[in-house]
Amino acid sequence: MEKKITAIVFDLGGVFIDWSPLRVYVEAFDGDKEKAEWFLNTICTMEWNEAQDAGRSLVEGTKLKIEEFPQYEHFIRLYYDKWEDMLTGLIDDSIDLLQRLASQNQHQLFALTNWSAETFPIALQRYPFLQIFEEIVVSGKVNMRKPFPEIYQYSLQQFNIAASNTLFIDDNLRNVEAARKEGIESIHFVTPTQLEQELMALNVLNFKH
Repeated sequence: MEKKITAIVFDLGGVFIDWSPLRVYVEAFDGDKEKAEWFLNTICTMEWNEAQDAGRSLVEGTKLKIEEFPQYEHFIRLYYDKWEDMLTGLIDDSIDLLQRLASQNQHQLFALTNWSAETFPIALQRYPFLQIFEEIVVSGKVNMRKPFPEIYQYSLQQFNIAASNTLFIDDNLRNVEAARKEGIESIHFVTPTQLEQELMALNVLNFKH
């Protein structure tokens, strides 16, 4: 028997919102992309950033990193001082898909994002499309993050939806595989066109007229 999808849960960064620390650090290192990549792979790493996404304060995260690499204090502080500049724009075709889903009025639409509780209000203010979602679970607010099982279970309970009737969409394959382990049908987002095709194949999105 085919599953009936009644709820769709979207990731935000990389699906709808472009976010690029590299842009800030290429500028900080006078156009030296190699140095910027080294810095982000070695010092202000994604793993470090994810600890803030999981609830650690920006002040605490910055302090710990400066203690570890005092010679890079200026560049470490730039990470959150210039955080707004890392928001590089919107993925408009993805937003178009979201608006089409909303206009069909056949599915509940939610979001589950790994995002610091301190910086998420900036996105809410900047991007009106976020109002389309009935509810958004922000990892930093609930002190847990993808890909750990508890945030998926928490989100299902918070949204009052069942795993068997839910579709999850994320650009990070790690997060997609984790959702599948929780019994949630999932799509690994690569491009808006690919997502559109997969949504149509699942009979979740109507064909364009």
